[in-house]
Amino acid sequence: MSGQWWLVLPDAPRIRSWSRVAEVMAGCESVPHASGRPWLLGTWAPGQLTVARTGTTVVAVIGTSPITASRLAGLAARVRRVEDVDGVLRAAPGSAHVLVSAAGVVRAQGTVSALRQVFHTRVGGQIMAADRADVLARMSGAGVDEDMLATRVVCRGMALPPPLAQRPLWRGVHAVAPDHYLRIDPDGTSARPVRRWSPPDPGLSLAEGALRLRQALSEAVAARRPDRGRWGSDLSGGLDSTTLSFLAARTRPADDGAGLVTYRWGEAEAGNDDAIFASSAAAALPHAQHVVTPQHELPALFTDPQHPGDLESPYPFARTLARIAHTAAILAGHGVRTHLAGHGGDELFHETPAYVHDLLRTDRCQALRHLRGFRALGRWPWPATLAALADPCGLDAWWRAQADQLTQPAPSPYAPAPLSWGPPLRAPAWATPAAIATARAVLRDTAEHAHPLARRRGQHATLAILGTSGPAYRQLARVFAAAGVRLEMPYFDDTVIDITLAVRPEQRRMPWRYRPLQAESMRGIVPPEITGRSTKGEFGQDVRDGLAANTAAILEVFTDSALATAGLIDPARLRDRLLAPHADNTTVIALEDLLGCETWLRTTTPTTVTPRGARLRHGNR
Repeated sequence: MSGQWWLVLPDAPRIRSWSRVAEVMAGCESVPHASGRPWLLGTWAPGQLTVARTGTTVVAVIGTSPITASRLAGLAARVRRVEDVDGVLRAAPGSAHVLVSAAGVVRAQGTVSALRQVFHTRVGGQIMAADRADVLARMSGAGVDEDMLATRVVCRGMALPPPLAQRPLWRGVHAVAPDHYLRIDPDGTSARPVRRWSPPDPGLSLAEGALRLRQALSEAVAARRPDRGRWGSDLSGGLDSTTLSFLAARTRPADDGAGLVTYRWGEAEAGNDDAIFASSAAAALPHAQHVVTPQHELPALFTDPQHPGDLESPYPFARTLARIAHTAAILAGHGVRTHLAGHGGDELFHETPAYVHDLLRTDRCQALRHLRGFRALGRWPWPATLAALADPCGLDAWWRAQADQLTQPAPSPYAPAPLSWGPPLRAPAWATPAAIATARAVLRDTAEHAHPLARRRGQHATLAILGTSGPAYRQLARVFAAAGVRLEMPYFDDTVIDITLAVRPEQRRMPWRYRPLQAESMRGIVPPEITGRSTKGEFGQDVRDGLAANTAAILEVFTDSALATAGLIDPARLRDRLLAPHADNTTVIALEDLLGCETWLRTTTPTTVTPRGARLRHGNR
């Protein structure tokens, strides 16, 4: 089993599927329960595992954490039951899985953003947990979940909100909700999710929140300071990456700043002003080494479209896969072993205006003021806006509406969709009727068990976006890991999310000011011309150039399509759509996820894929 992963076993006297466990244990590291029985198996990067033992308790932290073994031992001494972990580890910066074995009971948890997830399945009648769904699929012999695959093809993975965004594509393998932990009983025959986290009440002012966010981000970056080798940071010119670069530079003495390497891609679009802001930021970091790869040295977007990217689930960033691998190799060549990226910043600080729906019910004057600003920016028509604000439908009704509207035309770009529970889901032209019928059934099933991620719609929207992006960026990190570079994304840390959500939404997001909370938190650290920036780079030319160079290769991928054999897509309609003029980027966005589904399915164990309504057999190629 390649890559980094871990598997947790119950503290049972007898593991019924021992032959499979023994096969997995070969060549991997292991940590036993206090009883001496196998508990934690896997492979992890150096410095990514910290373990402490005391009495009948073993605590393991896997990932990025400043907690030392001695400090963890002190914390573990206070743990008598797995429930005690809530009070001793929650405030720690970083991003890590926390695993506990206490008095025979096992606890496994990830992070609120789902950047680190926990999955579980039943093997030989006993529950096992892991951080990768494909590890458990191999243990259990699970095949593809054909219903979920059809839903990904029809609805696009990066558009699906939780819980479907986090649902594995392997039958019988289940995801633990990010705000829960998994509790496995001693004999391993039963397990249940237990809630461990709830969103904070948003009562902090902008000034209070900025001070706390400043400290949380500073600690988050400091927790990632490498013990050896250089570290890197994206420096695109945007506020997310620039913030991390300046915080990284502050964690070392000025005369040691050469240890920091900043990186960005050159621009293809003449109107992209990223270069102006990135150059300004680089000038304020004279001790860092600044690396810029010009466009002509970068692989075109959609290069090598047949590459699967990842084995756990369809890789969501197919168009940039070759470029990301190229970037990771460049960073490794400069001696970078830890690299900071601003992913998660857009999701956290440039949230949707859904909070206006809540604000209208508590402060009508303030809500109308914000609404006027968003209407001016988005050109929302008044009738549709008022209807969206008055809409009393719950999350369950929203899921049912998406199922009903899958084949309807996409809403107008001026529709006030951000006020709803999530973006509208629409089927692409190449999806078959059988695939659409399956996706509809899955969406309706989801509605039956739907519950908001927070009491406030605005907080729910932010958590939903984070919960969709987290699993995707986890896969992106594996591309860097293959080159020996650990990709770190501090904006996905629980501590950063906690503080951001604790700020009053109408103060952390405003229609007339760009990212006020993030900008205020970096006052005096990041140059004011960056914190005051209100534009975003345009990368449309990269996409147009990449498609022009690789359309033939993309069509070749679907010449003998596994998805078509499974009855999920119509290759002729896909070809027509790709070769036709594109009025917007809808086709390109859907194509990217489709490539991930196609190449992933080709790598899976041979299985029968039978979506509801389809009767086509898929064999591995």
